[in-house]
Amino acid sequence: MKTSRGAWAVAGVVAGLTGLATSYFVAMVMTIRSSPVVAIAELVIRMTPGRWAEKAISIVGHKDKPILVGVILVASVLLFAVAGRLAASAWWKSTLLFAALAGVATWAVASEHNPSGVDFLPVVVGFVTWLVSLALLSQSLVRRQVPVTGEAREALTSGSRRGFLIGAGAMAALAIALSGVGRVVGAGRRHVEQTRRLLRLSGVSQPTVPAAARLDLPGLHPWMTPSDDFYKIHTAIVVPAIEPVDWKLRIHGLVDREVEITYQDLLDRRLTEGWITLNCVSNPVGGDLIGNAWWSGVRLAELLAEAGLHPDADAVLQTSDDGWTCGTPVSALTDDRNAMLAVAMNGKPLPIDHGFPVRTIVPGLYGYVSACKWVVDMEVTRFSEISAYWTQRGWGEQGPVKISSRIDVPRFGDKVDPGDVRVGGVAWSQHTGISAVEVALDGGDWQPAEISHPPTDDAWVQWVATVSADPGDHTLKVRATDKNGLVQTGAVADVLPDGATGWHTIGFTAKG
Repeated sequence: MKTSRGAWAVAGVVAGLTGLATSYFVAMVMTIRSSPVVAIAELVIRMTPGRWAEKAISIVGHKDKPILVGVILVASVLLFAVAGRLAASAWWKSTLLFAALAGVATWAVASEHNPSGVDFLPVVVGFVTWLVSLALLSQSLVRRQVPVTGEAREALTSGSRRGFLIGAGAMAALAIALSGVGRVVGAGRRHVEQTRRLLRLSGVSQPTVPAAARLDLPGLHPWMTPSDDFYKIHTAIVVPAIEPVDWKLRIHGLVDREVEITYQDLLDRRLTEGWITLNCVSNPVGGDLIGNAWWSGVRLAELLAEAGLHPDADAVLQTSDDGWTCGTPVSALTDDRNAMLAVAMNGKPLPIDHGFPVRTIVPGLYGYVSACKWVVDMEVTRFSEISAYWTQRGWGEQGPVKISSRIDVPRFGDKVDPGDVRVGGVAWSQHTGISAVEVALDGGDWQPAEISHPPTDDAWVQWVATVSADPGDHTLKVRATDKNGLVQTGAVADVLPDGATGWHTIGFTAKG
């Protein structure tokens, strides 16, 4: 008799998903950060050209990573079905396909930052599970193909079908159970989060927003961004969960002496603190990939001075625990700006998603060249000798923040009462400061806005103005001037290669 090709495909899918579940279980139990699916997803991210990545984010937003993982899982299911159907004709054909899939996963794990032998164990376990699971399910399907007739055929077919269904059901249940247990047993991140919550950092003060930094206008973005609302940008599918006692930073390269720093070493030093606004180079004109927080840490200028910088060094290649890299100008790390190894955000230990236990903060530079979360390595070098994660994908090398401004009130499409309309927003030019903000209604003359006066040029300012709007539709645009006298350009440029430019313009309606 013939066994349906669909049954073989089901066998392949069940075996494949069981293998994924066991590999995930092993990764969670051993607190290995990347299961094979995650490693493949991160490999795809690393290999995607910057312009393609930016296009994908513009289409799906920052759900790009869950969507990527979903696509990989769907593709895997289809390949598992193919493997099952190949097994119907010859066992070695499905074995070759599974081996190819395991090879891709091995390549993905090997391409991560400093993988150890144990990082490959989930791949090995998953591969073995694929072979064993499909072999077990195949036994029932092969028995159904035995050439017998009559009552014996009917009995054999019935028993084989029952055996296949029981086996497939048991494996599916095992896959579900292992995935659930993996989440429960893999408590690495949860333990790190518990450790973070229990930390009490001496020398870290609680933030108090200066009165002069705030203006009163309903709907205006708060001057201090709450940690939970602060934008998150990173390339990791699963962010590193690092115990503070396990963290250390190595400073090496073009230095007189190599320096290695532990978390406790940092806490034992004198901490610096300050209000610093961070924004992503991918932030479009008027975008929300920006936030202002109270950061606490140790000045990098002091640490680099201890290492003894060679005079020909002009860059520091920072490396995250997940392998992400950025090249930062030495000058920005050693001048008077408050560049630091941050340990706290808004008066509390860094959230895990924002780099706990330690990240880099550098005022005046976009994050892609400076803000290294989960930083574990700093190589003092030269720009001519390095190629960092985003710069090798076509982004600019130095990444100074461009002067910009945004309208928060009214929002695009809002309906307001005619007459005097209060409008407002934020403006920024980190490490230079904002001296003025102007608005223009319906293409008319620029008129000055009131601005707040924070205690540092490294933080953004709020601005508020009043415009007279007759009933009907209107457009409002904003521009800022920095403390060097540079007026924000109205020339429209995309975020690639070094940040967007243009005047934020919104439309609103004054009700008639």
